[in-house]
Amino acid sequence: MNERKTSTLNYADVWEKWKEHGDLEAKKQLIEKYLHIVDYVSGRLAVGLPKSVSKDDLSSNGVMGLIDAVEKFDYKRGLQFETYASWRVRGAILDGLRQGDWVPRSVREKAKKIEEGYQQLEQQYLRTVTDAEMSEHLNVSEKDFHNMLQEVAVMTLCSLEDPIREEESETRLSLLVDDKAKNPDYKVQEFYLHESLAKGIEKLTEKERTVVSLLYYEDLSLSEIAEVMSLSPSRISQLHSKAILRLRGSLEKHRDLLMRGD
Repeated sequence: MNERKTSTLNYADVWEKWKEHGDLEAKKQLIEKYLHIVDYVSGRLAVGLPKSVSKDDLSSNGVMGLIDAVEKFDYKRGLQFETYASWRVRGAILDGLRQGDWVPRSVREKAKKIEEGYQQLEQQYLRTVTDAEMSEHLNVSEKDFHNMLQEVAVMTLCSLEDPIREEESETRLSLLVDDKAKNPDYKVQEFYLHESLAKGIEKLTEKERTVVSLLYYEDLSLSEIAEVMSLSPSRISQLHSKAILRLRGSLEKHRDLLMRGD
């Protein structure tokens, strides 16, 4: 990490050439220097995606995000470009996936049923519900429920990356990792969103919390988490799906309360 910071500082003159003088060669140097960000982010997102999703397509969208980051980054603010670019690259890849409508309608419907099931049962029981209870609620066997979780896993990889509101770029995940200053009204709403997420995380099982922590805080891939927890990748994928669908239910409930003005 220190090496990257030093490298960024050493590139201050290149940033100046590009930003202050419009030097296209300097812009090219910056893009080439940070291409590793595209490889890293696309590699992480590729885990669990259908084979029909081309790694080249992910990388192509990621490069567009990197170019956008180089064009919009304000090097004078002293921020880490790698962090800024990672979000831009990730967002560009996810936008490409959404526009490609890569999730079948049947999978979306299953994810919605599971999400609503968690929301209803946890509100009814005021505790974390079991797989057996969810299976009974959905009128399927536990084996079929686990298969459903496996099917929707590719969808939940992007769930926390989706915008809170369609017209804004702020994502659910950014509430977990970013704390920029915003206007008072937004801060009030953000506080309750933080609270909703915190309550949702408290309801997760220990294994689900561990998966969320390792994936979104420790920046491990699903396959790496499987090794750490000594579980199969498919089991990690199921745990992740359950965790995200529970959290989405908590955030949907929060949104409904705001819309009603409660």
